[in-house]
Amino acid sequence: MVDTPVQPTSEQPDMVGDDADHALDHTIVLPWWQHPLNILTLLVTVALVAGMVGWLVADARSQSAGNDVDVGFLQDMREHHEQAVAMGFIYLDLPDTQPGLRTVARSIVMGQSIDIGRMIQMLRDLGADEANMGDTAMAWMGMASEVGSMPGMASREELNELSASAGDTADRRFVGLMTDHHLGGIHMAEYAAEHADTPEVRAMAAAMAAAQLGEIIEMQQLLD
Repeated sequence: MVDTPVQPTSEQPDMVGDDADHALDHTIVLPWWQHPLNILTLLVTVALVAGMVGWLVADARSQSAGNDVDVGFLQDMREHHEQAVAMGFIYLDLPDTQPGLRTVARSIVMGQSIDIGRMIQMLRDLGADEANMGDTAMAWMGMASEVGSMPGMASREELNELSASAGDTADRRFVGLMTDHHLGGIHMAEYAAEHADTPEVRAMAAAMAAAQLGEIIEMQQLLD
């Protein structure tokens, strides 16, 4: 006798489909914060952020608060620079002056104006006054000078003479006054480069001394 295959009917359950649905119904989906990979990623991120914050705090604490040389140099050199900028503008307004020296004068005006802005910001960072509020300058160098009479500073009479000149006379007066001015600035800058406490002030002072010496040499060559 031959067995007749039993045909499935609509009443017979599809076991494969039911089993799959049953298994799917019991799959547990973890929240993102419980997934092992997400937890590991979060821990690594937190560790990196904590390390960065710690480095920033340590770096901030390691920065010097500055000393009397830092503050005194920045305050006095700011005023010293301001006269050099004014002298440069005076010269640039004079007639029949030498083109090469006019280029140097523009460079001095621009470069020292930028320096003034940097020095003001450094003084703010040090929590100091943006200018020397007293009557005495150079105390940070162990010297005593009136604020307006620092080494190399031109007198009012000398500035008036420069303003009233023209041509070759103006060229020679400008070079003479600016050379003396730069020599006084170099004296201050070299002291600060050696005795200032903050690396930024020391580096700036050294750069100033080098730049002003280069300008003295250039002006003398143009005048000869």
